[in-house]
Amino acid sequence: MRRSGLSRHIVLSMSLMVLAVIVMILLSSYFLYAVLVEFFPLAAEEPVGWMPSGPELVWMAGVTLIGLALAVAASVRLSQRILTPLNSVVDSIGKLAGGDLGARATASDHSLGEVALLVDDFNAMARRLQNMEADRLMWHAAIAHELRTPVTILRGRLQGLAEGVFQPDQAQFRSLLAQVEGLSRLIEDLRVLSLADSARLDVRRARSDVVHEVHTVMTLVDPGFRSGGFVLELETSREEHPAHCDPTRVRQALMALLENARRYAAPGRVRIAVHDTLTHVQVSVDDEGPGIDPALSANIFDPFMRGDGSRSRQRGGSGLGLAVVKAIADAHGGRVSCTASPLGGARFVIELPRQ
Repeated sequence: MRRSGLSRHIVLSMSLMVLAVIVMILLSSYFLYAVLVEFFPLAAEEPVGWMPSGPELVWMAGVTLIGLALAVAASVRLSQRILTPLNSVVDSIGKLAGGDLGARATASDHSLGEVALLVDDFNAMARRLQNMEADRLMWHAAIAHELRTPVTILRGRLQGLAEGVFQPDQAQFRSLLAQVEGLSRLIEDLRVLSLADSARLDVRRARSDVVHEVHTVMTLVDPGFRSGGFVLELETSREEHPAHCDPTRVRQALMALLENARRYAAPGRVRIAVHDTLTHVQVSVDDEGPGIDPALSANIFDPFMRGDGSRSRQRGGSGLGLAVVKAIADAHGGRVSCTASPLGGARFVIELPRQ
């Protein structure tokens, strides 16, 4: 479509130029013989030989020069409209290949539409590459930071055990095991996000009862929640809510949401509700506060996004749990959202397709 538009513009420009030259020849020849007949009648008589007369030679040379000048002017103008933005793209590609991700091409207001679209597409690609590079650097720094804390703790504890500073009792081994489990969760979260980014997250869908999966997760986490002062509640509109989903991934997402509530919400009620819409099954998790800053709610599902930094560090967590939840919801063709909860805290809602 773009090629045909550019070809059409070139054909139209050339056709107009040829038409202008033909019209100029006709008008100038009419004007030439009108002048000869009026002022030089002898020169306007029928020639004896085939050679043009002097005025005709002058007229032919003048028309040729004027037509050539018009053709050159039209060609230069058309080439500038095409080549100037293309040269800008070529220069920017060279800078981009040299590592300058901030290079951008420019197009004037007189550039052809197709060429201007090419410049816009190139600039969009360059911006995306620059954002990807910034994200890569952020990921490397964040992953290194998240790995450093548990590894430092493990090294210090193991060194203390080896040197006899710590006694090899059950408490020490449980502490070491907790750090190893944290590392395992971090590695699994990173694996899930990596697979989701490459569109290779394994989702084995089947007709599953979401209420049954919620009951399974609640039974698993209930002791830890009770010890932390939380009370789990379940609200459903009927006994079964079937959805076309991967039950393992659904449990993983629900575990991440509940772990997020256990770490950052105040002790109190945590309500899990399951409801149906026309096309989806909604699973919501509500807590009693303190909620999420509205300024962060739009980016709350980005990797390593946290609220109050000091409180987050004290209560642990890698900042990947909600990103994993979004990756799982997207892989199912659903979505996840965060809003204010009627209980006073935050509400997270996952939508899973029913069919």
